[in-house]
Amino acid sequence: MRIPAHSVCTAIRDDIVSGVYERGGRLTEELLARRYGVSRVPVREALRTLEAEGFVVTRRHAGACVAEPTEQEAADLLEIRLLLEPLGAARAAQRRTEAHLKVLRGLVRLGQERSRRGHSEDLRSLGGWFHETLAQSSGSPGLTALLTQLRHKIAWMYVVEGPAAPAESWAEHAAIVDAVARGDAERARSLAAAHAERSTAAHRPRFVPQGHRAVGRDRVRDSQHAVNTVGLRH
Repeated sequence: MRIPAHSVCTAIRDDIVSGVYERGGRLTEELLARRYGVSRVPVREALRTLEAEGFVVTRRHAGACVAEPTEQEAADLLEIRLLLEPLGAARAAQRRTEAHLKVLRGLVRLGQERSRRGHSEDLRSLGGWFHETLAQSSGSPGLTALLTQLRHKIAWMYVVEGPAAPAESWAEHAAIVDAVARGDAERARSLAAAHAERSTAAHRPRFVPQGHRAVGRDRVRDSQHAVNTVGLRH
């Protein structure tokens, strides 16, 4: 494939999150440049950015490799999310624009409609757009960037099960938007915290914890390699 140089970082990150590159696997500039149809310069810059974000590590004699987060590091992400998402909602109540509100309300209507019709396949992407827009409504580019990075890393480390009661989940989204629309920062914070706390239970670790990988490690890697090889052919 050939993609714009400025999109190389996003493309590599997306492929790491989706499992195209296995944890601990090497990321050589030459192969990445060939895969994405760019020179090695944007690849090198992308790897530096991804290392700063925690997706890539540089190892002696091996170079850039996909990071292998520990179980504790993965758990920390969910705890950080519980702190940052309520902050973003509170800021949104203070700084949102009418354009933000229009998009948030539109997403809530779509989410509630899809919930009633049982279109569960649409709800995950709608939920992602909702939380992304809510973060943007905070008026804080730094906080928005942190929340975006956090969502990418959580998607990489966890499988998220759909809510058992999607209508209730979207009712919670609607209540958050109502608080944001009224400018009630404390209520928006409280509702977002409760929503994040409940959704945390739906997260299941995607990988075997490092401390338990001695048994069956080769089997896990072989399985990942088979999946990754398929992904690289497309």
